[in-house]
Amino acid sequence: MGIDVPFLIDTFFIALSGVPVALLITIVALFISLPLGFLLALTRLNQLPILNQFSRVYVSFVRGTPVIVQIFIIYNSVPLLLARIFEKYDIQSSVYDINPIWYAFIVFSLNTTAILIEVFRSAINTVSKGQLEAALSVGLTQPQAFRRIIIPQTLVVALPNICTATVNLIKATSLGYAMSLHEITLKAQVAANVGYNYVEAYIDIFLVYLILCSVVEYLFKWYEKRLTKYKIVSV
Repeated sequence: MGIDVPFLIDTFFIALSGVPVALLITIVALFISLPLGFLLALTRLNQLPILNQFSRVYVSFVRGTPVIVQIFIIYNSVPLLLARIFEKYDIQSSVYDINPIWYAFIVFSLNTTAILIEVFRSAINTVSKGQLEAALSVGLTQPQAFRRIIIPQTLVVALPNICTATVNLIKATSLGYAMSLHEITLKAQVAANVGYNYVEAYIDIFLVYLILCSVVEYLFKWYEKRLTKYKIVSV
């Protein structure tokens, strides 16, 4: 039995309609995890007693467990927790009416934050401490020194790894089907259920993610070239 080409073409556009959901999850997760990952990386570098230990355990837990397990934990435990809170404070609302995309925001933000903590920690270490001291000595405040000197150079070093984390995040959104999210994978699978055309559906999923991730990688490379003016050559 050969490939159903008309179905393959039709389902490609059905899968493509799930791209906005995948991108929304990616953008929200990055919006949360980028600043949070940077701040927690600073706690690691400055050896802040409680936050440093928390970051270590947090990174180990997230990097040591599959994303699908994290999804099941959040997707099943958060509604139970919210149900107890709603019952305690007599809130007349059903936790099961909450859009599953909110759980996706939580899961992928937490997962990406753990990855970016290590990315930023290694990137900040490449910037000489003398540059921060020099900036402070000429009258800049610490926030100004970070914004104008440390962060731009850190981004130059961290950007390739941020690109990798973003691409992995986009691909991880394919697991959103486990939360009944109508993203790329679920839309294609639902279309395939009628005639059991799963081979064509998975080819379409493959193509959509390949195109999407290739575009994202191109944009990161373009931005990386623009940031090279901040790159300091070691002597």
